[in-house]
Amino acid sequence: MISLLLIIPIIGCMYLLPIEEDSPQAKSRMKKIALFFSLLNLLISILMWIEFDSSINGYQFVYEFKELSFCHLNVGIDGTSLYFILLTTFITPICLLSNWIEIKDKMKYFLISFLILETLQIAVFVVLDLLLFYIFFESVLVPLFIIILTWGASQSKIRAAFLLFLYTLFGSLFMLLAIMTILYYLGSTDFQLISLSEINLENQKWLWLAFFLAFAIKTPIWPLNTWLIKAHVEAPLAGSIILAGTILKLASYGFIRVLIPFLPDATNYFMPLVQTLAIISLIYASLSTIRQNDTKAVIAYSSVAHMAVSILGIFSNTVQGIEGSIILGLAHGFVSPALFIICGGIIYTRTHSRVISYHKGLAYYMPVFTIFFLIFTLCNAGIPLSLNFSGEILSLLGMWFRSPIITCLGATGIVLSACYSIFLYNRISYGSYSPFLLPLKDIDRREFCLLLTLLIPTVLIGIFPNVVLEGLHLSISAIIYTAV
Repeated sequence: MISLLLIIPIIGCMYLLPIEEDSPQAKSRMKKIALFFSLLNLLISILMWIEFDSSINGYQFVYEFKELSFCHLNVGIDGTSLYFILLTTFITPICLLSNWIEIKDKMKYFLISFLILETLQIAVFVVLDLLLFYIFFESVLVPLFIIILTWGASQSKIRAAFLLFLYTLFGSLFMLLAIMTILYYLGSTDFQLISLSEINLENQKWLWLAFFLAFAIKTPIWPLNTWLIKAHVEAPLAGSIILAGTILKLASYGFIRVLIPFLPDATNYFMPLVQTLAIISLIYASLSTIRQNDTKAVIAYSSVAHMAVSILGIFSNTVQGIEGSIILGLAHGFVSPALFIICGGIIYTRTHSRVISYHKGLAYYMPVFTIFFLIFTLCNAGIPLSLNFSGEILSLLGMWFRSPIITCLGATGIVLSACYSIFLYNRISYGSYSPFLLPLKDIDRREFCLLLTLLIPTVLIGIFPNVVLEGLHLSISAIIYTAV
């Protein structure tokens, strides 16, 4: 099944390549082909979830590709990677549908970029070799760079694309050096072999710092978050959705898959440093969010704040904290794309502006839009019965066992997120109708289906989080207690 997940988007690209963009019919056909293959991948990932046995410890659906002498691809999944794969296959069709109408130039390459990006992200979550993990972890930069540079919003897209590329590439060079060091001393970069090897504390510290720099930039943690704000603001809507929905989760997965099990002593040693950086990121991003006047920038900064809480959960080094971090990552992967669709899609396509002060009183002419906006605003603030609430509570509970003081500081994010989320909603939705705007049309059927599709898992899994937690318990417990 894993091989199908990796191959199907590539097959979709092969179907798209021969088609010429010479007519509206051809463009419509290309969009339908890309959507079909992305939905097919989602279906296969759901079947894999159904067949996954959460009572078994270890990797499942293991597959080795040895047919080529220069390529040894070893893949498999456990409970940790399963939900990241599901999130990736769920968000990709959302991305394609979000820009279903707006993208008209070079549409074929736009669709191909997202299908390739889907394969590369899935590969990050399924490979069982550290060198291959690095290769796929970095390869997602290429389609992201092309997406922002080609279909970005303004002339600043060039700066945003290069910031994304250079920031993340710089950090990952240190990760590559660390992997080469591990390969030199152990003779292998296989996950299972590394987990069985003992590395002394001094060497672990240097290796940990190298990996952490790469992951911290991708998260991103203050002060390495400059690239994310620019990328979100300048990217097309689908680019912002994929960045918030899945790209930011690559670093979280790296923390859980690499740092905690392979370098446990160094992780414990540097835990206070990471917690301090996470608290600074949380408070700084939350206060910066309140001051923004661009709707996309508000959501981008809120992503930094939510990921800071997720980092607290991961580096609590407890089962509850790490499970809460993954739950919060899934919640952010649903709610943040929905807010981008609302602010960067629905509002922007009607008014061609993202300036908050330009919009006011939209509830007069857009009641259905306002209801969805309110629900996702409350979910973003972490109200009970939402998936965000489950993730934040578990993350903070995990941290409470380590440091009540850090937990109390982290809990300020709940109050601050309520401040900037409701402040944004209130400014746009209520008050006297903006004199700069003509009466606006409410959301159409496509936009309604997109928002409803993102709302259903946010609420259902929020009410029944055990749907996800049951698959995580054994895998997370194995990572924690094997590392110890």
